[in-house]
Amino acid sequence: MLSRDPTIERLATAQRLLLEPFGLDESHLTRALAEITRHRVDDADLYFQYTRSEGWSLEEGIVKTGSFSIDQGVGVRAVSGEKTAFAYSDDISEASLLDAAQTVRTIAAAGRSARAKVPARRVASSRSLYDGLDPIATLDSTAKVKLLEKAEQLARAKDPRIVQVMAGLASEWDVVLVARADGTLAADVRPLVRLSVTVIAEQDGRREVGSHGGGGRFGLAYFDEARVQEYVDAAVNAALTNLESRPAPAGEMTVVLGSGWPGILLHEAVGHGLEGDFNRKGSSAFSGRIGKRVAAKGVTVLDDGTIADRRGSLNVDDEGNASQRNVLIEDGILRGYIQDSLNARLMGVKPTGNGRRESYAHVPMPRMTNTYMLGGDRSPDEIVASIKKGLFATNFGGGQVDITSGKFVFSASEAFWVENGKILYPVKGATIVGNGPDALTRVSMIGNDMRLDSGVGTCGKEGQSVPVGVGQPTLRIDGLTVGGTA
Repeated sequence: MLSRDPTIERLATAQRLLLEPFGLDESHLTRALAEITRHRVDDADLYFQYTRSEGWSLEEGIVKTGSFSIDQGVGVRAVSGEKTAFAYSDDISEASLLDAAQTVRTIAAAGRSARAKVPARRVASSRSLYDGLDPIATLDSTAKVKLLEKAEQLARAKDPRIVQVMAGLASEWDVVLVARADGTLAADVRPLVRLSVTVIAEQDGRREVGSHGGGGRFGLAYFDEARVQEYVDAAVNAALTNLESRPAPAGEMTVVLGSGWPGILLHEAVGHGLEGDFNRKGSSAFSGRIGKRVAAKGVTVLDDGTIADRRGSLNVDDEGNASQRNVLIEDGILRGYIQDSLNARLMGVKPTGNGRRESYAHVPMPRMTNTYMLGGDRSPDEIVASIKKGLFATNFGGGQVDITSGKFVFSASEAFWVENGKILYPVKGATIVGNGPDALTRVSMIGNDMRLDSGVGTCGKEGQSVPVGVGQPTLRIDGLTVGGTA
């Protein structure tokens, strides 16, 4: 039996959902792009999107809410110099497309009208990192409800101190089609699922929360009983640990960050500062530092959108460029920035496959995919044992970062006080304060246990949210400031 190339298959799916129902074909896309380029612009694209999403939530032993939605539309963009003109519509039609094209072409400089031929179609190269299945259809409604009920049963059975359980299941099927003024035509079919479990434990009138979850670009069969048990165990253990926590000490001290999700600190404190738009404008603490040392030896940071099935991975980005494995910092030396097409052109470099947007109603910008630090040669136990007095932070909640200064503040949702290499007790209320570029130079030990997060990350930037991944090995960082309650 013959099968089509996955790239062509995805393109056919996108055309079937986003063009054919509205009487459109590639000639209409060419006409709209030609309308934009009648006035001289540096770049232009059309971004069509069809999204089907579903969510279920359980609380107090009952699946209380369920939702289902379908959204579709097209975004039309023209770029001239640093300026972007953008229009979008949930009406996919030839008239709407041409109207948007005529609107955005006005960004071109006055008096610079010119006839321009849109190049012949070129199907963009892309990767095949995940199946294009619709995850919503991989379990029926009864099975989805039972999955959430199972999470609640397992959590309550694990410890009598668990007094409340909340669980959520989300599925999304996203189909995108990108047509660019240079003739590029690209498509992607993106599944995305996530299961989350949150528990509340109570003892002697004290209540504490623990949560965990995971997901990625695959079907709901991923959440088998063993996986649900894993999430439940982690959530319950976090809540019970926090029941025993004491006020966190404050001051400057050694901090060890656990592997996996604590990479969110790396994402925020370093990753955003390496995005092309901030560096082009000179507003990042990393601006103009390519080729210079910005971190301790042994620190290598990557942004990699090519990891199979990962939440932050993409076959192509939202500008039609294939995702890449980008080395940002290599052995402490800054090697490059994360780029979309606009900033790459203005900075004289190539796009890195990081042009991302929340939806057809948003403009693309340079965004992270899966950002992580490579592992070293130290065991996690050895790193913790090296602490004379300090904090071992294994999980994080929210945080804030100032891109220009690099300063960050993060709250540790699970942390332990360590003296003479021994973990003494869990602490609560610890906040870690520092400067991203400075903190990287203070890394003194790197674990051999690099791990990616379980698939729960969402990154916000300028009002847009996109799914991402983070990761790191266990890290020792010297001389960080910890704000505590003790």
